[in-house]
Amino acid sequence: MRMVDIIEKKRDGNELSDAEIRFFVSGYTEGSIPDYQASALAMAIVFRGMNKREIATLTDAMEHSGETIDLSAIQGVKVDKHSTGGVGDKTSLALGPLVAACGAKLAKMSGRGLGHTGGTLDKMESVPGMNIFLTDKQFEDQVNRIGIAIIGQTGEIVPADKKLYALRDVTGTVQSIPLIASSIMSKKLASGSDTILLDVKFGTGAFMKTLEDARELAKTMVEIGDSLHRDTRAILTDMNEPLGLAVGNNLEVKEAIDTLHGHGPKDFVELVTKAGSIMLQQAKIAKTEEEGERMIQKAIEDGSGFRKLLELFQAQGADISYLEHPEKFPVSQYIVPILADRDGYVSRIDSLEIGLASMKLGGGRATMEDKIDMSAGIVLQKKVGDKVNRGEVLAYAHTNKVGCESVFQEIHDAYNLSENEVKMEPIVREYIHK
Repeated sequence: MRMVDIIEKKRDGNELSDAEIRFFVSGYTEGSIPDYQASALAMAIVFRGMNKREIATLTDAMEHSGETIDLSAIQGVKVDKHSTGGVGDKTSLALGPLVAACGAKLAKMSGRGLGHTGGTLDKMESVPGMNIFLTDKQFEDQVNRIGIAIIGQTGEIVPADKKLYALRDVTGTVQSIPLIASSIMSKKLASGSDTILLDVKFGTGAFMKTLEDARELAKTMVEIGDSLHRDTRAILTDMNEPLGLAVGNNLEVKEAIDTLHGHGPKDFVELVTKAGSIMLQQAKIAKTEEEGERMIQKAIEDGSGFRKLLELFQAQGADISYLEHPEKFPVSQYIVPILADRDGYVSRIDSLEIGLASMKLGGGRATMEDKIDMSAGIVLQKKVGDKVNRGEVLAYAHTNKVGCESVFQEIHDAYNLSENEVKMEPIVREYIHK
């Protein structure tokens, strides 16, 4: 079998056999297939696409290119959730404890933030002492004991994706549904959970800009999971404004705490309730969507969700006094109000611009080597649909940097104001399942 023949076959719009796909993945992972041939095939896939069988085989080959996590020692149905990335997305910090408080087993591996999107691990590490690296045995024991663990990915999982992802990033081959879907699903499947809920975001602050593209990606990933015998479902959620109010690491942790105390922003509570209900159905704990939503709401009202958050952080070495007394978190030296310069209704908030502004204030990374200021970020005061008067505060910028006037202007300009009232759309737009 020759790699050049596989490239030409896909270039000409033909289907690749399972053997050809596996030959490519194993050869590229071990180094016998060079970058230039891998990038040629990736570009051919961008233009010619793949069918359901090809995508499922590519995902399976990538999943098994390295170690896979065996969670069979964990009792019960293991649930997992994955977000395609957004601005202000602190969902796992509230959702995970809530579903665990309702009896589900959440065994989750998360990532770090880069660019305009934040990472769950960085937010968790804003709490002093938090350890996001556990051995396999510690991970299993913790989920069995308290129902939840959230850790960083090990280096041995899906090495094919690590190589291919880095290559796609520099060869203009990122935007391909088959390549995106197989990248995400190979990691999720290798992580060993029985069920997967995908939070596929669309809009200015998301990877997929339109609802249609997000729907295609979600359907493709659900089909992959189902074809590989994993209960996989997806929700399509709106990222045409940041999620909740807080953007930035300890700012988002504080908002997750507020949410678990029953004081969360409306859109964030809606997302957590809907996603939690689906996960409880996947875990066979709730029979219907309504029952699942009632269970999530009860876990907020009776405090069991917040107590589970404390258990999670304590089990992983964190100083939970910061969660019990959020005023202990470091606060930025400069908290600058961003003022409206006219009257109107908020019609849109450019999530990408807000995410990039938060990064420039110190709340994110431009490169993986950058150090994050855990107190930096942005806290919105006005959301889409809100009435604004000239001189009112749109948002507060939190930073320890000086000379950020241009960033403050970018935050201001991220707000679009309309003279007319704006119709509010639900944050969860669609639910896709088998």
